[in-house]
Amino acid sequence: MKVIINEKERGFLFKNGKFIKVLGVGKHRTFGGKEIEISELDQPIASESCTLETLLADRELAGLASVVEVADRQLALHFVNGQFASVLSGGKHAFWQITDTHTYQLVDISTPEVDASVPEYIFAKLPANVYTKVEVAEWQKARLYFNKKLVRILDAGTYYFWKNGVKIDVDYVDIRRRQMDITGQEILTQDKVSLRINFVCSYRVTDYVKILTEIDDFAEQLHVAAQLALRDYVGKYRLDEILENKEQLSQYVFEKLKEKEGELFVEISEAGVKDIILPGEIRDIMNTVLVAEKRAQANVITRREEVASTRSLLNTAKLMDENHTLYKLKELEYVERICENVGNITLNGSGDVLTQLTTILAEKKE
Repeated sequence: MKVIINEKERGFLFKNGKFIKVLGVGKHRTFGGKEIEISELDQPIASESCTLETLLADRELAGLASVVEVADRQLALHFVNGQFASVLSGGKHAFWQITDTHTYQLVDISTPEVDASVPEYIFAKLPANVYTKVEVAEWQKARLYFNKKLVRILDAGTYYFWKNGVKIDVDYVDIRRRQMDITGQEILTQDKVSLRINFVCSYRVTDYVKILTEIDDFAEQLHVAAQLALRDYVGKYRLDEILENKEQLSQYVFEKLKEKEGELFVEISEAGVKDIILPGEIRDIMNTVLVAEKRAQANVITRREEVASTRSLLNTAKLMDENHTLYKLKELEYVERICENVGNITLNGSGDVLTQLTTILAEKKE
């Protein structure tokens, strides 16, 4: 049988199942129990008929091969002509070094941490079963665990960890300022009026480790602290005092929460009352009182304006009494107003309107 080996191939010659030698480019014949197995130059050196160790025992073949041995808990980054080609796990690997140059970077994966010597772009080309990718946003911190043990805090960025049997877990902490609403707190005032208060506070986590390891559910504890502060203040004052001093209530609760910052590992930036909701009966009574107060204020304003108007009329009358010309001008002003607002004027007597008005004014003058 005739076998042709081209430029991108090499052959393994076997006789009666035993490896004899490596064959180069050209035409080869097989007879008398001989067989030829073809190997591509861009593929790893391997044979279906014998082991890699058997092939590399041949000096000629060993001179044409690039060999790397990868230990347990190691990976080899395989580069061909300076370009990343593949990742190699534990064992011996051999490649044809005839037309291409093969280089390797051995990587220790005994710990999940990736050494700084490993270029980050490599991970986009590695299979997902080799590494774990962790992404932390700008507004986050991440707690990193190896086998359930806290290792460190991760800042914003992208991180890679080797998969080597160690369980890798991450949980995230929001580092932005957050808002907590305390809604519908029913509290009795000193005069036994039941109020419902809606309160809000803003906070930010300051210690990302202790808030997990030293307290249980910090948000619930912060919520309870705000509730207790509200009850403490409202129970000391009457309804009217509370409604008049909402800012004082907000300030009191804010100061009480600030005292808890160290215990809860948060920073309280602001706190305040959103709403104070009164019972229906009390609300109706207060609305009635408000209407009565507004009516009384309106009556006072009306009386004040009436007095001012009367005083103005009195002053005008005095001036008209003292000045006859002013009196006539005022008289003409009212006649003008009548003419503007009335279409027809009927006067008893002879003569037209102008004549009668002139006569009346002349009589007044005499």
